[in-house]
Amino acid sequence: MSSNFKITYSALNADMSAVHAEFDKTMAALRFEFVAPGGKEVPSVIAGKEIKTGKFNVKKNPANLSETVGKYHTVGEVELNTAFETARRAQVAWGATSWEERIRITRKAADIMRDRKFRNAVLMTLEVGKNRMESLGDAEEAADLLSYYAQQLEDHKGFSQPLAKLSPNEDTRDVLRPYGVFAVIAPFNFPMALGAGMASAALLGGNSVILKPSDDAPATAYEIYRAYKDAGLPEGVLQVVFGQGPPLGEAMVKHPMCDGAAFTGSKTVGMSILRNYASGPFMKPALMELGGKNPTFVTQSADLDKAAQGCVRSAFGLTGQKCSALSRLYVHEAVYEAFMKKLIAKASETVKIGDPARQEIYMGPIINEKAVIRHLGAIDEAVKNGKIVFGGTDLRKKAEFAQGHFVDPTIAELPATARHFKDEFFSPFLAVTKFKDLKEAITLANNVEYGLTAGIFTEDKNEIQYFMDHIEAGVLYANRATGATTGAWPGVQSFCGWKGSGSTGKGGCGPYYVSQFMREQSRTIMG
Repeated sequence: MSSNFKITYSALNADMSAVHAEFDKTMAALRFEFVAPGGKEVPSVIAGKEIKTGKFNVKKNPANLSETVGKYHTVGEVELNTAFETARRAQVAWGATSWEERIRITRKAADIMRDRKFRNAVLMTLEVGKNRMESLGDAEEAADLLSYYAQQLEDHKGFSQPLAKLSPNEDTRDVLRPYGVFAVIAPFNFPMALGAGMASAALLGGNSVILKPSDDAPATAYEIYRAYKDAGLPEGVLQVVFGQGPPLGEAMVKHPMCDGAAFTGSKTVGMSILRNYASGPFMKPALMELGGKNPTFVTQSADLDKAAQGCVRSAFGLTGQKCSALSRLYVHEAVYEAFMKKLIAKASETVKIGDPARQEIYMGPIINEKAVIRHLGAIDEAVKNGKIVFGGTDLRKKAEFAQGHFVDPTIAELPATARHFKDEFFSPFLAVTKFKDLKEAITLANNVEYGLTAGIFTEDKNEIQYFMDHIEAGVLYANRATGATTGAWPGVQSFCGWKGSGSTGKGGCGPYYVSQFMREQSRTIMG
């Protein structure tokens, strides 16, 4: 299968027969490698050496809990100290490496990721439960992020530029320099793209990186390491450590040799990093994307078919476990009944639930039991406060879903004051309400802690402009049938969280990301 064939989250109608054949072939091979017999042992990597502690994170397939998808050696305090000491030493030479060489290695790593995209995608399907199109999109995005960020460094010539002079005998220059050692903590939902994206930006900036994946998605972090190793990255510049989320993540960002942190995950954990762990004798950069509670508006003039498709894809893709997922929907009262019929019909037609390894499946399992309970709790509250119009059952009671963490995608009509319009559930739950006036609806929608993505469906250009100018979110879409609030791609849509959805005001996939992993230095030399 050609590595030049690209699948994005917006792909809809291309002939995928060759893709499916290659995916099935790779799935069979990796089931043998990682699942049978009893799960492959995967080491942490410190100082270029495989660390086998004998203490494991045993990863289960969320679609089939009888399958072990690898056993990952977890590190303790001694190993973590070694990792930071190694990273500190390795960073000195890496930071002095020319920006051209850092670009060369990164681009080679991107090419390797493209060559291995089916392997990486299958691993994500097995350990996270993403369907094959979502997994392939993740693998493709990871490689594109490396290429895009490398281009940023090249376009800015290593982030070094001359400044003005106050006298003819002075030479002045502004340069961006690395911070040192970055702790990169990746999430489960986009483990390859976000793990590789954060790590590559830090590496291109001349930093060394200690990468910790989510407990629920360790395999792809090891594949990120392998790609960079095979691209020629010096030992110790990128290391991978496995371990339980909060204890290990906290130890990393609190470590005295940690010079900065990059994190994608919940707002609760992100705020904890800012308040407690990134502090010390001086400020440390904490670059974070922290989830969302994303709205879409369907107005009187909207193309209702386009809107229904975009809303279903955005709300239920990846089992609703996207920080950009549509979770609250505001529909004009004049088109409400007609639109809801189309929305429910489209959901019924599109959302086939089951083992995501199968070609026909759109929605696989949710990530773990805790997420199942949270989703069922949201359903129970909706029954009391509104009306379930699609889904809303407990799939655990059905034999075909009993072996995995499956949940029922749910659409509920609720008052706009319900908690479902405020809190992030990170599951396939869509809350819907009516509105009379778009300006009032946007004001209401802005009254949340989050500000990541937002969408609108309307044929009125004035409504689009008002939405763009007044919604409080960093990623905006109008009339996007492939995903009302989802589907950002490197260099195409910058992915930046406002308010409680981000920490810096500049996000991944955008032109200002890499520079955040570096600090500014002004240099004046008198002649």
